[in-house]
Amino acid sequence: MRRLYIGVAALALAGCAHGYQHRERAGDGPGPVAASFDYASVFAPDQGRPEADYADYELRKAEAVLAFTGVQPGMTVVEMEAGDGFYTELLGSVVGAEGKVYQQNPAGFDGFLGDSVEKRGHLVRLPQVEYVRAQFDAMPVADGEADLVTWFLGPHELWFVPKGTEMGVFGGTESSFAEVARVLKPGGTFVVLDHMAAPGTPATTGGDTHRIDKAIVIDMAEAAGLTLVAESDVLANPADDYSIGVFDPSVRRKTDRFLLKFRK
Repeated sequence: MRRLYIGVAALALAGCAHGYQHRERAGDGPGPVAASFDYASVFAPDQGRPEADYADYELRKAEAVLAFTGVQPGMTVVEMEAGDGFYTELLGSVVGAEGKVYQQNPAGFDGFLGDSVEKRGHLVRLPQVEYVRAQFDAMPVADGEADLVTWFLGPHELWFVPKGTEMGVFGGTESSFAEVARVLKPGGTFVVLDHMAAPGTPATTGGDTHRIDKAIVIDMAEAAGLTLVAESDVLANPADDYSIGVFDPSVRRKTDRFLLKFRK
């Protein structure tokens, strides 16, 4: 499938401050940032979040990532594979009391997460957040309910097979991307962030090194009816060694990561 990108510009707001770039696809409407919200405001101190979050914001380029999503007050957001809620706090703070955030994790993640979700305390601080245990391809969200779906560091998990389980333990491959399209309203957006694998690497690498070729994600999203509209290099690292697993100390938290935006 031909992918023609035109125009390279500095991303507004947080993106300008961080000096990263995004590329917009020809003929697909406005860029990924809505200028009407001050994203920096949700990073102010004394909001009750764990201190470790504040230490991680720069490392994760969290303000730039949040701005790239274009999340706005009043939106309904489905945050797939949300973990303990690092980004849930930020998304919930933006959508506000009039919005909604579904913090989704597969039930199979319970052992990994332990009590980290409850200990974070955001489900009390942010009543607009609802925690849901659900497969990636069976989310308890109505058809066309979501303005935005995010999946950060996650699509490769579709090919991860924990010992004693089988392929698809967290959700099917095609059916999970179809589920994203189902819950999005027309014009809604899907933002994906994951660890880069070498071009041409098979999808099964997701279960080995926990990386994935971004072309696989693009093809699967497009097959589900979503259109790629923007890409950011805010988390790019050309020095990354794609042959090394993402948990190796030499690359951990320094991997080359792609950030894509699709529209339904």
